[in-house]
Amino acid sequence: MSEIVLLSDPRIHAVTVKECGEPLVDLRTLDVLRVDERLADAEGLFAHVRLSVADRLVAAQTRLPRELRLLVVEGFRPASLQRRYFAESMAAHRAENPGWDERRAYLEASRYVSPPEVAPHVSGGAVDLTVCTVSGAELPMGTQVNATPPESDEACYTACPDVSPEARRNRELLGGVLTAVGFVNYPTEWWHWSYGDRYWAFTTGARFARYGMSGGPGEADA
Repeated sequence: MSEIVLLSDPRIHAVTVKECGEPLVDLRTLDVLRVDERLADAEGLFAHVRLSVADRLVAAQTRLPRELRLLVVEGFRPASLQRRYFAESMAAHRAENPGWDERRAYLEASRYVSPPEVAPHVSGGAVDLTVCTVSGAELPMGTQVNATPPESDEACYTACPDVSPEARRNRELLGGVLTAVGFVNYPTEWWHWSYGDRYWAFTTGARFARYGMSGGPGEADA
């Protein structure tokens, strides 16, 4: 696998954000897409993404074979929840590796949980998703959505060679339709794609990110 730039990399933090003010929209209002409820919250925040992200998901769906559907697992994530996830990940690494200092735990945690200050999900620009049949059966992808590197022996890495040929084809299918409409992948997670956030700007060479931290549906974005 090629070198992976993590979200903790100083180059990601250095990306300028020029917030465009796009609202968050509810993907459950779009019949062409499927939204999975496994990570649903009481307010339905998980099903929201920025308007341009939603438009691109619809465009990506049109590129799939008719018998397949994009299955969205999570979009927007409140900053408070992202902070909790990251703190829990760091604590787990420190507990398993008592000799690690704070910086090492931070770097390792960022392999599969975004640091809150640059987290794509907090911007509303990221989406975790997979592919399913019209009847709802998920295609084999080599791991479950949200598998961690330790528990999957790094099979969650998008370019991991140690997955079945079927899983590889399915990952390439998903990546092909999403890349074609402007998304970028976070390479430690085959299911994580984003548009308009800092990681997208860094990966594509854009002059600035379009989305900063979102306050949630109906609230001003920073």
